[in-house]
Amino acid sequence: MPAYIIIEIKINNPQEYEGYKKLTPASLALYDGKFIVRGGKTKTLEGEWNPERIVILEFPTTEKAEHWWNSEEYAPAKRIRHQSATSKMILIEGFQQ
Repeated sequence: MPAYIIIEIKINNPQEYEGYKKLTPASLALYDGKFIVRGGKTKTLEGEWNPERIVILEFPTTEKAEHWWNSEEYAPAKRIRHQSATSKMILIEGFQQ
């Protein structure tokens, strides 16, 4: 069953954050992850949610997603994200039709 990681990001240091954007794709590929949404334009339809940046990642399973998030390969990028941005991140199971 597919799994998705949804991230809301507020970038505090855009120059430093560029390093995160460069490192992340290679780490995702090692765990069969891919970008579904990567900072595209958003429009609030209900409520008061006005995120600065949304990213959605897709993985074949929740296990692969968690392994990526905890991996040595992702660790350098994660450090950059923690230093240059504030984020909220959730892992959610997809469904099969």
